[in-house]
Amino acid sequence: MVTRVTQPPTDRPIVEGDGSQSAQMRSWTKIITDQSLIIGTGNPEGVVDATEGATYQDSAGTASNIRYAKRDDNILGDKTKGWILI
Repeated sequence: MVTRVTQPPTDRPIVEGDGSQSAQMRSWTKIITDQSLIIGTGNPEGVVDATEGATYQDSAGTASNIRYAKRDDNILGDKTKGWILI
């Protein structure tokens, strides 16, 4: 199965009449934000809360120990676990 972030429909407004984001735009913005690069110091396992597909960059990492991907969204109710070194 492939999960792909897709652009909201272009035939729908991104802003409601009152100036607030439309429901579709809010949903898309949340997905993009949840999948954005997280930058921190150290290994994220057990520390950084994220959703599946997020990436993390260790700003203090050394060669071959810098980038991690969130492979598992939720391990036994803990969203800080499931990071793998890539």
